Amino acid sequence: MTWLIVKYLLTAGVVILVSEMAKRSDKLGGLIAALPLVTFLALIWLYVEQQPMEKIANHAWYTFWYVVPTLPMFLAFPLLLERIGFWWAMSASVAITIVCFILFSLIVRQFGIELW
Repeated sequence: MTWLIVKYLLTAGVVILVSEMAKRSDKLGGLIAALPLVTFLALIWLYVEQQPMEKIANHAWYTFWYVVPTLPMFLAFPLLLERIGFWWAMSASVAITIVCFILFSLIVRQFGIELW
């Protein structure tokens, strides 16, 4: 149980770090958010919890492919934010990401990469 609490606290600390840095500097906050900190933590937790190396490698592999269709959202959100407000921009960004993910998964499937 102690390990689970430590894991949660460290992981939550990363999110807090990113949001606090973003308050101070847009660029630094963005840089830290762009780092694959959550993925690094997930890989560390999988390793420490003695998961098979294949599972750890697969996590990194699929993370790469899942990041690609999220990228348009980061361009759309700032453009939509001023026009339609925060919550609508967030909703539209989610919809954009879902559509991009579906289209991307159909494209990469032709190359033998199954994302769903």
